[in-house]
Amino acid sequence: MDWIQALILGLVQGLTEYLPVSSSGHLTIGQELLGVSGEDNLTFDVVVHVATVMSTLVVLWSEVVWLLKGFFKFEMNDEMRYMLNIIISMIPVGIVGVFFKDQVEAIFGSGLLVVGIMLLVTATLLIFTYFARPRQKEKISMRDAFIIGVAQACAVLPGLSRSGSTIATGLLLGNKKEKLAQFSFLMVIPPILGEALLDVVKAVKGEAVFGGIGTIPLLVGFLAAFLSGCFACKWMINIVKRGKLVYFGIYCAIVGVIAIVYSLM
Repeated sequence: MDWIQALILGLVQGLTEYLPVSSSGHLTIGQELLGVSGEDNLTFDVVVHVATVMSTLVVLWSEVVWLLKGFFKFEMNDEMRYMLNIIISMIPVGIVGVFFKDQVEAIFGSGLLVVGIMLLVTATLLIFTYFARPRQKEKISMRDAFIIGVAQACAVLPGLSRSGSTIATGLLLGNKKEKLAQFSFLMVIPPILGEALLDVVKAVKGEAVFGGIGTIPLLVGFLAAFLSGCFACKWMINIVKRGKLVYFGIYCAIVGVIAIVYSLM
């Protein structure tokens, strides 16, 4: 992988991690189109995913500080309840990530056909939220946090958008748009870091191989993912507030069909 390919893929990761169009699916498509495959992918994927976590921390820094200050008061305040909701949302993806991720990937694979099909599922979910009008709730409950976490766990499949699944599920449950995007982005920080850590552990144990990608491409990819992630995170929060997810649903449907047709050629 050269630095130009790393730049393109870093931008793809940073933008699509927050937009409800599946970063894993677009990375797979990008790697196929650029002819980048093999051992380099694991190293690069870990680096750019960590970069998007860093961008989340930067954009939502005031919220992170608010949560931590409230949490370390060790009393049942609003901040503690919010943190508990995040922890509850992590349970399903934690179970899938630790015990079933390899099996899921072995069964479904990660090729363009799977990506295309899952993009169509993402499109269906996003478009459906446009027409659904559930009763609005003031706060995200623990029950809703768990269900949103289940949606996140399902998004281990490439092409099924993590942000799209969690935000759409939250909207269908009746949670307010203003609070949902922030919760969706904060709840993915621990799983992404945990997934990156698991990949590193696998590499140390010899169960996975990190490729010999150079320092410059990794640095370029990290910076591209970080900077574009900062932009996409801010943009997506405003988009969710305005309820414009249906357009991403249409986009996912078009890209999904193209991916399926391309995989069958």
